[in-house]
Amino acid sequence: MKLDPIQLSLALIFDMDGVIVDSNSVHREAWSRFNLRYGIETTDEMIERMYGRRNDEIVRDFFGPDLSEEEAVERGKAKESLYREMIADRVEEMLVPGLRTFLNRHHGELPMAVASNAESENVNFLLDRAGLTGYFDAVVDGSQVANPKPHPDVYLLAAERLGVRPKDCVVFEDSHSGAAAGVAAGMQVIGLRTTYVNLPDVVLSIDNFLSGDLESWLQAQIRRA
Repeated sequence: MKLDPIQLSLALIFDMDGVIVDSNSVHREAWSRFNLRYGIETTDEMIERMYGRRNDEIVRDFFGPDLSEEEAVERGKAKESLYREMIADRVEEMLVPGLRTFLNRHHGELPMAVASNAESENVNFLLDRAGLTGYFDAVVDGSQVANPKPHPDVYLLAAERLGVRPKDCVVFEDSHSGAAAGVAAGMQVIGLRTTYVNLPDVVLSIDNFLSGDLESWLQAQIRRA
């Protein structure tokens, strides 16, 4: 849904993992289980390299660069199928605290989008299972762009679909690659501490959407716009 940019002053764009859902622990467990199918023990270093990356990059990191494109896609989809099985009855409890209240507060006031490196099946499954689809005017996933985060492609495409200028967008991110993508897109980035305590180049760091600093900061931006 493309909105009239003349009517807009500010737009909000959300990453998914670590921003909409606090899913890192489940992804860690899913990768550990999945890798064992191939006799691979998942180390802390491997998990650290996972955050904020698109699935094809993670698969080639874990299984080597010689996998065919078909094999890489199949393994990525199999792992994400396992992940969806693991979260099917847990989505509500995994939502980042305060998210639903925050979305309710600004729904209809500010255009909102999701822009994630995740696979489309994961994005659609989670938004549908949590009943959040109707809050977002655009949804962009990693399969829709040539270059994943830290490239700015997903955020620029989300802004385009919202019909807003990149400089009028506020991004919510939890990873280094995601924050870098938002900054590269020319957007203001708010960092959530679900994955890292501090992210570089963010305008604000918050624990979750219950932060009083968040609403104060956002209202100040709305008044300036």
